[in-house]
Amino acid sequence: MSLFEQACEVRLNAHAPYSGFKVGAALRVSSGKTFVGCNVENAAYPEGTCAEAGAIAAMVAAGELEIEEICIVAGGTEPISPCGGCRQKISEFSQADTPVVLANPNGDMVRKTAGELLPDSFKSSHLEK
Repeated sequence: MSLFEQACEVRLNAHAPYSGFKVGAALRVSSGKTFVGCNVENAAYPEGTCAEAGAIAAMVAAGELEIEEICIVAGGTEPISPCGGCRQKISEFSQADTPVVLANPNGDMVRKTAGELLPDSFKSSHLEK
């Protein structure tokens, strides 16, 4: 199953009773394993989680640390881009040239790289050791 298909499938499980805006994300790592996540809203709005964060958390929980490719699917007439926080999360676990596919459920897609989504991102190399 493609990352797009997995993101579409997991999007259906999103818990979005407040916004009605369901998002699904699927990513692949170099071993070929895939991980998925969907947005989970909470009545205390800042406590919700984004689909990308869920997929990344599942990846890290499985002992993987580098995204090879990620696909994000959200409703709407055109593909949606990740929020700023998720751009940083994607950047943390990818290279600047890592493919990021943005899509809607109809299959309209825009291909970007992690570096295009967040140029000059904050990296661990900026931290003093």
